[in-house]
Formats: sequence, structure tokens, C-alpha cells
Amino acid sequence: MTIDTKDMLNSILASISRIDYIKPEEIPGIDLYMDQVTTFMENHLSASKRHTDDKILTKTMINNYAKNDLLPPPVKKKYTKEHLLMLTFIYYFKNILSINDIQVLLGPLTEKYFNKDGELSLTDIYNEIMHLEIKQIDPLTKDIVRKYKMACDSYENAEEENQDFLKKFAFICMLSFDVYVKKQVIEKLIDDMAEPKK
Repeated sequence: MTIDTKDMLNSILASISRIDYIKPEEIPGIDLYMDQVTTFMENHLSASKRHTDDKILTKTMINNYAKNDLLPPPVKKKYTKEHLLMLTFIYYFKNILSINDIQVLLGPLTEKYFNKDGELSLTDIYNEIMHLEIKQIDPLTKDIVRKYKMACDSYENAEEENQDFLKKFAFICMLSFDVYVKKQVIEKLIDDMAEPKK
């Protein structure tokens, strides 16, 4: 490929450094109206957009999430800190999971921890998840670089003018296979969660 390994690593690190999440302490201490919610989410997650004109969340999306029981309804048209935490989970899940799968996954979270007083709050759960995910950045970066190097070593016998495309294609296929396998595992776990206990 035309990008050398060091440039690719720097590109990956730059991309990963743009992965952002909303820290609970950044959420205002007051409940927000819909326009304030969309503005807040846009301001805090805009670095994760693929295209500048993409929308993080729209009013229609939020209304649909509430209508489909992914998000508890607002109270007097206002959204709490917990609503914003749930919207953040939904934002990340919606790119890889169906609405039904997200319902199965978030239903128990809402039922047991949304606006509940218990040993764990929704904020505690959210913080733990974000902590676990941040710890995955270094291993994921190393895995991507390893796959990149494998792709660079492929198609050495192909015609020179086709090598660049074929190596990039191999790299994309390896990354896609990784996502495919993990998505299969996620769906199996969700299916197990959805099955009634005997």
C-alpha cells in the first residue's frame, strides 16, 4: 500500500483519539428540553461523525427512541442526565444493532437503574462501561496495525498496478471479518438475554 506502516499507525491513533464519549460530569445539572439535548449531543459527539453534515441525533430520532421503548419518555418535555446517558448508549449501538436488539439490551438497564435508588446508579454503570472501553483502545490499535501489516504482505505476485487496491481490499476484508464475527457473538448474547428463563 502507498501508506507506510508508521503513517498508518498515526492515522489510526488520530482516528481513535477522535472517538469521544460524554462524561457524566459534562452533563448539565438541570433537565434539558429537546433542542438543548440535540445541541448538547452534537457538541460532544461531533468528532465521531463520518461527514460534517451528518446529524448525531435529531428530534425525530429521539421521539422514535421513546416511542419504541428504547428511551423512557421525558418528564414535562424535559430530559434528565440519565436520558442523556441512555441516548449515548443508543447512539453507539444503533450503528451495529437492530432496534429490537437495542430494546433487549437496554430494557433491563432502564427497568433496574433508570431513576432508581440502589447500590448502582445508571451513572455508575455508564462510567464503568466507558472505563472498560478506554482500556481497549491500545489492544485494538495494535490489532489494526497487525492486520494492516498482514495486508501489506499480501498479493506480492499480483500485477504492480493492482497491488495497492488488492492490499487495501484485503485490509478492509480483514477488518470487516472481525466486525462480522463480533456482531455474531453480540447477537447470540442478546438472543440468550431475550429468551425467557426456564
